[in-house]
Amino acid sequence: MPVLQKTSEAYKLWHNILPHVPRLTRYSLGEKINNLFIELAELIFTAGFTAKENKAVIIKKASLKLDLLKFFIQIAWELKAIDNKKFADLTAPLIEIGRMLGGWQRQLIK
Repeated sequence: MPVLQKTSEAYKLWHNILPHVPRLTRYSLGEKINNLFIELAELIFTAGFTAKENKAVIIKKASLKLDLLKFFIQIAWELKAIDNKKFADLTAPLIEIGRMLGGWQRQLIK
């Protein structure tokens, strides 16, 4: 599934950024972001193997997790826990994941 692959790539990027997040933020906001990435991947994986009539609910939950993830990454950037380049590198795949999830939702509605 391309959306799961893109999520995995974004998580790997985050995993390389996390050790460089200041200690004060790493074990609070950093862990929250880490957990949201894992929950997002889990929901996308689950949606891929769920019956068609149940997919829409799971994809909607995944979309909400993605929005929360973007929100907390923005907070980390505003707190200067991650620099501009890392923020840009991380948000680009998240925007693409959002498009993919939106397309998946529209496809299920049709």
